[in-house]
Amino acid sequence: MSTNNTFLAESTEGLTSLSGAELAEKIRNKEVSSVEVTKAHLDRIEAVDGELGAFLHVGADAALAAAQSVDESIAAGEEPASPLAGVPLALKDVFVTTDAPTTCASKILEGYMSPYDATVVRKIREAGIPILGKTNMDEFAMGSSTENSAYHVTKNPWDLNRTPGGSGGGTAAALASGEAPIGIGTDTGGSIRQPAALTGTVGVKPTYGGVSRYGLVACASSLDQGGPCARTVLDAALLHTVIGGADPHDATSVDVTIPDVVAAAKEGAKADLSGVKVGVVKQFVRDGYQPGVLENFRQSIETLRGLGAEIVEVDCPHFDDAIGTYYLIQFSEISSNLARFDGMRYGLREGDDGSHSAAEVMSMSRAAGFGPEVKRRILAGTYTLSVGYYDAYYLKAQRVRALIAQDFAKAYESADVLVGPVTPTTAFELGEKVNDPLAMYNFDLFTLPLNLAGLGGMSVPAGLASDTNLPVGLQIMAPAFKDDRLYKVGAAFEAARS
Repeated sequence: MSTNNTFLAESTEGLTSLSGAELAEKIRNKEVSSVEVTKAHLDRIEAVDGELGAFLHVGADAALAAAQSVDESIAAGEEPASPLAGVPLALKDVFVTTDAPTTCASKILEGYMSPYDATVVRKIREAGIPILGKTNMDEFAMGSSTENSAYHVTKNPWDLNRTPGGSGGGTAAALASGEAPIGIGTDTGGSIRQPAALTGTVGVKPTYGGVSRYGLVACASSLDQGGPCARTVLDAALLHTVIGGADPHDATSVDVTIPDVVAAAKEGAKADLSGVKVGVVKQFVRDGYQPGVLENFRQSIETLRGLGAEIVEVDCPHFDDAIGTYYLIQFSEISSNLARFDGMRYGLREGDDGSHSAAEVMSMSRAAGFGPEVKRRILAGTYTLSVGYYDAYYLKAQRVRALIAQDFAKAYESADVLVGPVTPTTAFELGEKVNDPLAMYNFDLFTLPLNLAGLGGMSVPAGLASDTNLPVGLQIMAPAFKDDRLYKVGAAFEAARS
């Protein structure tokens, strides 16, 4: 990563500059202990996070205890639990954990302790990966800038006056600043890929159903998907292997064999894409977007062509309707999912002094516990689902969603993967869009179609925009459960740029 990122430049010496794969190898070979690696990252968090705000909770004791366990097993001659055993991780605070609060960056869940671990968390623990802490996010994953957190704003390590993206800006900022080598995010409409693009990191949204959502606090159930975040494509692949797979606790989990994404990443690192057809989405390349982003994307296409890929243009006409479709569906599912936060069963409870009815307590708790953006989406979703509007809005949006999926299916008849920009601009200034919801929603126009179709996608660093000197990402998209194609093309592109 370029040393234009002041925070990572400060961390270019020592353990916090290494990739997860490099750290894991050193731990396996006993060149360094997991405790040393974990402590180095905890020290890094202590040194810089007061300025960045990437974390909501740091679990130093639990992380060091997990690291100590890995070191003891290696000392005893046992095989590491996974290829990333001993490598510490940053976890988005939307996955429930038994040993740390799960707040979803909302006051309504302040201090909430879960009685169980999310499946993704359980798999991380079983893989011997210490969890450094829970990262900041837009409240209940609703936002594109991590400014909607009820606790604090997260800043972009490349420029502290700019957003790291959202809703998973905390994890992306932690990676980009050297606070963590790997991380976990969730992607409902781009919340892994978009922060990755704005911070010069790697983010992957797996195919919907490929990673368990059990214990992932729902925003929009038909759209949410957990996935790996990292600084290299190989690290993302290694983490994807840890968290992927079917889960009987999750009804949306699909029992299919996860492709060998690690092998695909290693194959791609040979920088040869001969025989691979890359489709450029016509709707994603238009005047009106930041010139430096479009220039960078065209250069990325030439890089892929130089690797031997065949470049074709694909037409996905219904992508133009993706924003309206996505938000109608997302708002509706938010209205339904967030009804559980009622001030009665868990979380914040206001007015519980015996003088108010249950209905009043619920109303007061939700009014005090939810932020403005969450309230906006609940109200809009409730309206969409109400009698007289359900057919006109929600059902119509679902029909358009099917057309978007058909556009993808047709495009994949002539291409192995599709590509496009991740965002229309580089990272915008904090406060620039926070009072303009439509501008914030429109920032996700390149990432939303993939979630509506339930397909896999990746953002891989594509260098810096010439007009802002800030990171740009290349978005790679693949058919359902062909996530290995993301890693092959992503790794080849990464190798060509290194």
